Amino acid sequence: MSDVRMSPYELFGLPETYALDETLLAERHRAAMQKVHPDRFADRSAAERRVAEQWSAVINEAFETLKSPVKRAVWLAKKRGAEVETEGQVRMPADFLMKQLDWRERLEEADDAEREALLGEVESEAKALEAALEAAFDRENDPVRGADLARRLLFIVKFLQDARRASA
Repeated sequence: MSDVRMSPYELFGLPETYALDETLLAERHRAAMQKVHPDRFADRSAAERRVAEQWSAVINEAFETLKSPVKRAVWLAKKRGAEVETEGQVRMPADFLMKQLDWRERLEEADDAEREALLGEVESEAKALEAALEAAFDRENDPVRGADLARRLLFIVKFLQDARRASA
């Protein structure tokens, strides 16, 4: 581990694809963290301990980027030249916006069973988007399409978080 600027994929020795072996990622994360664990640097200089702490932060950030389907898609899109607008004026297709409005209305009126069914439906939509992201990035090499799909997934993930928070 010598270059802090290496990509999350390089850091864990993984191919730069959307499809990801989550078990392998977790194993590589654990191995990398063991190399910079504070116990290994307890008897070292303050500078060496600080460097180990910085590496720990880099490793954890890279892990979170790859572990998250949305963050991974955003990273890949950006790396391949397509920005994912996530703030401000984000244009989404009308049909997708209407679907979100429908979900929100249904959620407001839902009893517990209906809420669980709706969340299952939305989670299925998220899984379908993840499959489409894999196709866009890994097979079609279409970062513009990947960026569009990443924006959609971002909206869906936010909806699921809001829905779970409201029902807690």
